[in-house]
Amino acid sequence: MCTLVALAFLVPLTSSLGDRAREEAIADAARRSALVTGALAVSTAPEVVERAVAASGDDPATRPVVHGLDVDASAGRAAAADLERARAEGRSLVVDVDGGVVRLDPVLLGDRTAVVEVFVPGSELDGGSGDRWLLLLGVTVALVGAAVLMVDRVAARAVDAARGLVRAAGALGGGDLNVRVEPTGPRELAEAGYAFNRMVERLVDARADERELVADLSHRLRTPLTALRLDAEALESDDTSIGTFSEAELDRRRGIRRIRQAIVTLEGEVDQLIKTTRKAVTQETAPATCDVSEVVRERMVFWSALAGDQNRPHRVIGAQLRIPAPVPRAELAAALDAVIGNVFRYTPQGTAFEVAVSRRDGYVAIRVDDAGPGIADPDRALRRGASDRGSTGLGLDIAKRVALQANGSVSIDRARLGGASVVMLLADPEATPRQVSRFGLVGRMARDVRDQKASGRRWPRQRDTG
Repeated sequence: MCTLVALAFLVPLTSSLGDRAREEAIADAARRSALVTGALAVSTAPEVVERAVAASGDDPATRPVVHGLDVDASAGRAAAADLERARAEGRSLVVDVDGGVVRLDPVLLGDRTAVVEVFVPGSELDGGSGDRWLLLLGVTVALVGAAVLMVDRVAARAVDAARGLVRAAGALGGGDLNVRVEPTGPRELAEAGYAFNRMVERLVDARADERELVADLSHRLRTPLTALRLDAEALESDDTSIGTFSEAELDRRRGIRRIRQAIVTLEGEVDQLIKTTRKAVTQETAPATCDVSEVVRERMVFWSALAGDQNRPHRVIGAQLRIPAPVPRAELAAALDAVIGNVFRYTPQGTAFEVAVSRRDGYVAIRVDDAGPGIADPDRALRRGASDRGSTGLGLDIAKRVALQANGSVSIDRARLGGASVVMLLADPEATPRQVSRFGLVGRMARDVRDQKASGRRWPRQRDTG
């Protein structure tokens, strides 16, 4: 663009300078012709004319030549027709000839008309156009270079400022609330930088207020929990291992045990919630990690006792080895409790379930299967606040948010046991980056089909709820 602008100005300028040089050369020829025509007005003697011609210039090639007098006119370049036209019209003419142009000035001398011819070489008409073009080309290059340098500096500031905003936005999206930008660059980008910093500050304040509110509300639960714990301690013993009891007495004692275990668990969750929410937002560290197998084993201690009271067959698969996951321990436990709690809440007593943990292809999978009626609308079940069972609809959303925090997902399918299969996928923090297969999606599909045939496992079809 800078080059086009420079050429748009310099090309017409060069052309006008060339025209000016031509006009000056022809004007100089008119001046030399005037010296001779003035001498002719005084005298037509050959010696007078020759002195005037000699005085008009040092270059013999450009000295005037007089036609129509008794002087030597053999050096003339004009054609006879051009000389006759100048005499007939009685005015000055500029005629092109080989090597340049000639100016013809007619002079009336009594009964005859003389013509003064002045030759102007082509080199004088150009006026050193080659040097002039080189000079203007140099000026053009200098102007374009200066413009490019200036634009580059301005653009570099704008690009650096934009890149800083992009990096800060990416860091904020990754959960870093300490990120700030240095407002630089053009005015608009600087204002965007200030606006970004204000937005982060307000986000930090809003999150801190939210956590304080959660902590306060959690603390308010301590009073009713204390009353429940005291009432549970006042109940009779829940021991069923010593003595002989009727079926009704066994159910009553098991109910007392479940109440006490639930109160202890709830108190622990409230304490953990208060401790977590009291942390300053600006002092939060990177996402914590935990051992998935350990969390599963720990939570299944609680759910196994409840499953035994309800005669639910259950088993845990793959929770023997350490399997890390990039989520806090408490949040993963809450997600697991939400999924297993749905099994106890929405399936009849005696319904079997299993919890499996696996690690493959850069992900950690936590699968909870049951032998219940299944989930008719998996998409609706994963939407926050949506439930067709009269609940809050937040259980699976808790699991989904934990999975998304670990760059994973939650899916619902038909289980091998016949009911619902809820799978939480969490990114494996210790997995090596996978290279992209040159076969792309086709290669992955072929590999999955091959693995499925080798294992002999096929997912059952979705049951017809109608």
